[in-house]
Amino acid sequence: MSEPHVSVRHVTKEFGAHRALTDMSLDVTAGEVVVIVGRSGCGKTTLLRLIAGLEVPDAGEVWLAGRQVAAAGRSLLVPHERNIGFVFQDLALWPHLTVRQNVEFVLESGGMPKPERTSRVQEALATVRVEELAARYPHELSGGEQQRVALARAIVARPAVLLMDEPLSSLDPDLRTTLRTELLRVQRASHVTMVYVTHDGEDATVLAHRVIEMRGG
Repeated sequence: MSEPHVSVRHVTKEFGAHRALTDMSLDVTAGEVVVIVGRSGCGKTTLLRLIAGLEVPDAGEVWLAGRQVAAAGRSLLVPHERNIGFVFQDLALWPHLTVRQNVEFVLESGGMPKPERTSRVQEALATVRVEELAARYPHELSGGEQQRVALARAIVARPAVLLMDEPLSSLDPDLRTTLRTELLRVQRASHVTMVYVTHDGEDATVLAHRVIEMRGG
């Protein structure tokens, strides 16, 4: 068996008196789509944030591509060096930036030269089919269009791992079905490793290679 691309090993995480994760372990192989289901408060989002480096474990380790990136109480690799894309539940688009600027910012902050940035941004917008919206601002977009832009921003740097936190939860059923299909298309084209958090069983049915249910961390 090949070495896992994402490995969470015996991780515990507490927030004050609340224990979000208890001795949690998870291995995800390269190119696999793991869908994590469970009730609100069971630790799903905390797990994603630990993988991304936005939180550090109180106990245990996090490994990416065979490299340890977090240990108890400390991060060993900063988030922007982990080669991870993250689609947040609230999307977190910057309201003062256009669609193009939202997506380009990821590459600009990484120091990519302007000509290459332009090409990459155009590719990402085309992949999720919003290139005609490049000059608009987030408030000028529908919910589904905002979801697509958030996905473009997450994939523009060609991450090895894509973390998705309830990315379709606020959409109506028809639009959710459409974007679910788009996500599947993007993942199959890029072979990106994906950890996808959801309450929706249909998301799991359509997207997952493997489904994991979390209960109480």
